Amino acid sequence: MTILITAPYNEAGRRELESCLGKVVYKVWKENGRAFNAAELNQLLDETAADALITEHDEVTEDVIRKHPQLKFIGVCRGTPSNVAVKAAAELGIEVLHTPARNAQAVAELFVANVITFLRKTLPAMEWLKQRNWQKGAHASYLQFKGNELAGKTIGMVGFGAVGQRIATLVQAFPCSIKFYDPYQDAPGLVYEKTSLEAIFETCDIVSIHLPVNPSTIGMIGKELIDKMKPDAIFINTARASVVDRYALLAAVEDNRIRGAILDVFDHEPPDAIDYRLIDHPNVLATPHTAGATDEVEDHHVTILNEKLLSWAKNQPAKSLHLSNQ
Repeated sequence: MTILITAPYNEAGRRELESCLGKVVYKVWKENGRAFNAAELNQLLDETAADALITEHDEVTEDVIRKHPQLKFIGVCRGTPSNVAVKAAAELGIEVLHTPARNAQAVAELFVANVITFLRKTLPAMEWLKQRNWQKGAHASYLQFKGNELAGKTIGMVGFGAVGQRIATLVQAFPCSIKFYDPYQDAPGLVYEKTSLEAIFETCDIVSIHLPVNPSTIGMIGKELIDKMKPDAIFINTARASVVDRYALLAAVEDNRIRGAILDVFDHEPPDAIDYRLIDHPNVLATPHTAGATDEVEDHHVTILNEKLLSWAKNQPAKSLHLSNQ
């Protein structure tokens, strides 16, 4: 079979697929400077006569899938296959495999880094120093930028999948108490406290969002919940912006009803004027959707997907995979 790979995929991973499944054609989207749109992806699939596709961010629309019913699988190097018309693939019997937890460590590490940066007022302190504000008087910076420790804080996770659990593991060492709301997860042992959504917002020092986007989560975090937060609490979203009412969050930040926010995702990317009101606020630490952006994440998704593909292939008749040389 011929596998078109447009996702970043290391050489070792490509060689493994070639040795087990067949020919690999590597056309990584990064060389294009952006993900392939549907028309470009259709053309690539036609040109390569691919029997399978491994993608990351490309537009794998219903049109793309229906024009290529010969695809035996679509591998998606993402936590969820949100760029793929999964229903159309299922109707045609095309297997869709994705890579949950590929970026869990990356997101968890940035969570810890950004929370400490926020609590210790590191960024304004650095800017103060670069602006040559340190004059005579040894205690000026000490008084102005005295911050707080992460130790002893109660962190509330809204959604407790791979990312939330990895964060919980890391912050236990400080130590921090962990509460979570997730109707699909049970409390692992006695270490973490499963509680209600309202209790997360009412009682936690840090509220962190880890929700997928689906009809039940869009706009789920609204004014009623945000207004329950403690005045010194921090709101964090490294998941998806659409699950939060940004106007409610903006009002809470601008009215100083919460301590601030740490954001990696926005309603519009690139941001619009409302997003920039959040980004520019002095009590917001904002990053440009880079929580999962590490070189190691690409290696993780190769490892996860190859393991799934090799397991899948073992259950397929060799004839259906054109594996005449196996």
